[in-house]
Amino acid sequence: MPRIRFDPMARIALDFADDLFCYTTDLTVRITDINGANHLGNDSMISMISEARARFLFDYGVEETTDEKIIVTDLATTYLAEAYTRDQLRFEVGVADFNRYGGDIVFRITRPRDCTLIAMAKSGFVFFDYATKKVLPMPESFAARFPGVSRA
Repeated sequence: MPRIRFDPMARIALDFADDLFCYTTDLTVRITDINGANHLGNDSMISMISEARARFLFDYGVEETTDEKIIVTDLATTYLAEAYTRDQLRFEVGVADFNRYGGDIVFRITRPRDCTLIAMAKSGFVFFDYATKKVLPMPESFAARFPGVSRA
């Protein structure tokens, strides 16, 4: 189960059990991802997290915008080390804390070259009907893709 705890250095600290992660994808930091401080910018990390989420869901047979309309409700990210141009980053992805309407997608981002933990993230999601602008119950077909995830 993902835990958010207070850390005096960072405002939050994300901590996930290893068994939550069921998917891995690699992304490369591009020159356009670098900010004025010469490292991976926050906005680019959010884009990379979104890409990792989309790959994860697609590979699990979920079309975010057509089949099971998923909408992101929140994102918490903690940065633990810098990443630089051309760094290969590994995004480990999993799901947790299912409830009636959605749950969390969790991320552990590392640089395999030197085994550095770059960031941790948690993205909340719900199922959403864009026509009626209402939250929908989680489809059983989605929950069935992740049999080990408990539901609240």
